[in-house]
Amino acid sequence: MDTSHYGELHKLFDTNFLDYTSYVIRERAIPDVADGLKPVQRRILQTLFNMDDGRYHKVANVVGDCMKLHPHGDASIFSALVNLANKGYLIDRQGNFGNIFTGDQASAARYIECRLSPLARETMFNKDLTEFADSYDGRMLEPVALPAKIPLLLMQGAEGIAVGMATKIMPHNFCELLEAQKKILRDEPFTLYPDFLLGGTLDVSGYEDGNGRLRCRARIEEKNEKTITIKDIPYGTTTQSLIESVEKAARSNKLKILSINDYTAEEVEIEIKLVRGIYAADTIKALYAFTDCEMPISPNLTVILDNNPAVLTVSEVLRQNTKKLVLDLEKELTIEHGRLKEKLHAHLLEQIFIEERLYKEIEECKTYKAVVETIGAALLPYRDKLVREVTPDDIERLLEIRIKRISRYDLDKKKKDIKEVRDKIKAVENHLKDMVVYTINYLDDLLNRYGHLYPRRTEIATFGEVEVRKVALSNLTMGYDRETGFLGHQVKAKPEDSFSCSEYDKLLLVYQNGMYKVINVIDKLFVGHDVLWFGKVEGKRVFNILYREGSKNFCYIKRFQSPKFILDKEYRLFPEHKSSTILFLGTGEGGRVRVHLAPSKRARHNYVDCSFSDILIKGASALGKRVSDRPVRRIAELPSEKESSETTGVQPPLFPTTKEGEVGPQAAGGIGDAPEAERTDLPSQEK
Repeated sequence: MDTSHYGELHKLFDTNFLDYTSYVIRERAIPDVADGLKPVQRRILQTLFNMDDGRYHKVANVVGDCMKLHPHGDASIFSALVNLANKGYLIDRQGNFGNIFTGDQASAARYIECRLSPLARETMFNKDLTEFADSYDGRMLEPVALPAKIPLLLMQGAEGIAVGMATKIMPHNFCELLEAQKKILRDEPFTLYPDFLLGGTLDVSGYEDGNGRLRCRARIEEKNEKTITIKDIPYGTTTQSLIESVEKAARSNKLKILSINDYTAEEVEIEIKLVRGIYAADTIKALYAFTDCEMPISPNLTVILDNNPAVLTVSEVLRQNTKKLVLDLEKELTIEHGRLKEKLHAHLLEQIFIEERLYKEIEECKTYKAVVETIGAALLPYRDKLVREVTPDDIERLLEIRIKRISRYDLDKKKKDIKEVRDKIKAVENHLKDMVVYTINYLDDLLNRYGHLYPRRTEIATFGEVEVRKVALSNLTMGYDRETGFLGHQVKAKPEDSFSCSEYDKLLLVYQNGMYKVINVIDKLFVGHDVLWFGKVEGKRVFNILYREGSKNFCYIKRFQSPKFILDKEYRLFPEHKSSTILFLGTGEGGRVRVHLAPSKRARHNYVDCSFSDILIKGASALGKRVSDRPVRRIAELPSEKESSETTGVQPPLFPTTKEGEVGPQAAGGIGDAPEAERTDLPSQEK
């Protein structure tokens, strides 16, 4: 088979894919750091500027005109325009542009209208500073980048998915951004945090200056103990998606609600009614744990910088924008200075031409060339009064002055005009001498005129992680059937062999022979017939045990807290031996037991009283303290000096004594009565 063409085909695919990738990254998905806009947004704004006459335009007309610059169809233009308008900075809206709170869509393009906002007209356009390129069909010019004088990228934020990369830039507050720019110009430190139109509460403890991790919460108010009201929703959600997440959690029995209603209009208002026995304080925590009332956000500040993708920080982007702002304002002042110089030159030429009656010297000239030469020669003595050398264009403009204007020439008015131009030139020159002060004044002016329109909406706060296990409803009943050896929430068991838990709990199983392990909550699982104790894993629970170590037949006492574990891995509380067994197992503080020993002629007492509070808490694998060298006959629980309040897990009564001189394992907090055979199976020397 001839494979000579495969190499060329592979090369062709690689080349085309790279071209496509580059196009998607730079021309569609990733915004430019220079003006903070994607190409479609830039083309929309340029189209609105070209159409701008102060009145509203039908969005359908704007979309149609924008198609002359954008080669991807009207649907993408319309959705981008609606999204840009709903940001609230650059486009004034009239009509139904949808609702960012509820997620409702905008009306059709033929019904709604828009125009540039005053902020956009003032800060986004300047033909003298804009570089233009041919449009896709070569019939029009479109801007390569708009000369934005505001940090638009950080104001609006952006999201986009390209080939092999994506961007997720958080929006920030208008006033805080401009204040931070002033601090950059003064070389002062600054800190910026996101600000969302949807409001909410934001934890920025994991925020890394534009990257890292954020957590955004809804603002939830407790109207009364049975009613909850959601006032703000997290970034990236709508009231519809939030309600759906609450209903899903309710169907899964993760929380219990009576009803949920959406009264959102201009502001968010979702009301949740609770069922009997459920209260608002607990439900609010569950809402954060199981619904979209808390959303994690992973920002990724990827932008186009110098025609290439780059990952920056908020500080770097803002410094870039501030540096560009100073350069653009300096260019504007330089251009304005040149125009004022030209205007002054024109005023002075006209003043000299009319006041010195130079027009009379051309009365005898026969040709146009002679006229021009005569005026040029007549102006030579006044060269020092002019701004620059006289050009033929200057003489041409003088010759176009009408006699009517010469006859009504007002000398005082002309002097006044010249003085005004000179004052403006001086002011511009003073600004150019200190661009930092001029830029700060420019930012202050924007803040004074537009700052009140953009208050901070998102509250910065720090909130801890909601532990799902703690707020989950204990809606499952775990049961252990001693006859079958099965454990699970689908196992029917006696009330004393059951307890409630949630699906997020971990279960600790302790066996008679000292083995223990931790498992997840399960439907049904065979765990054996010799489970002595089981319950929820709780880190601070204290276990008190007496056990017989089989190899030496000594009795030991020890205490330990809930041990660390790997799920489903088996551990031991003491060395394994066929006759090793737990004699007593309890939980909590203040327990006391009496250990009855085999009689001894030399001993004054045939029992030992043990108080667990006197025993140090050590690791689960510690040997413990030896109670006595004599064999144990039976164990009885004594009244506690301090009653324990820990009851989580199964807590049946002690195993009863069987025959005189025989004892089964004592299990306060065990799983229940052991089978008769187990309670009488003791070493012969104890019988």
